[in-house]
Amino acid sequence: MPRPTAAQLAYGSCTVIFSTLAMLLLSQTSSGLGIAVIALAALALGLLVAMTVPLPKPPAAAPAATTPATAQRVVPAPRKPVAASAEQLREPTAR
Repeated sequence: MPRPTAAQLAYGSCTVIFSTLAMLLLSQTSSGLGIAVIALAALALGLLVAMTVPLPKPPAAAPAATTPATAQRVVPAPRKPVAASAEQLREPTAR
C-alpha cells in the first residue's frame, strides 16, 4: 500500500475535525454512545475523502522509438591500425 501524500493527510484530517464539530453541534447529543457514533462516522468520512484525493501521476516514460524486434543493431566500423613513425615514438628532449 503506498504511503499517503501530504494532501491526503491534510484533507482527511480537516474532514474529520470539521465534520465531527458540525455533527456534534447539529445533533446536540450529550450521550457517550451518540458521541462515539459521530466520531466513527467522522473518521469514516475522513478516510473516504483522503482516499479519493487524486494521487500524483508518476513521470511518463519516454516512448520507445523502436522495439527490440524492429531495432537495427549498430556495429561500429573496424578501425585500421596506424603505424607510428620513429620520430613519434621518441621522447621529446628538453632544450
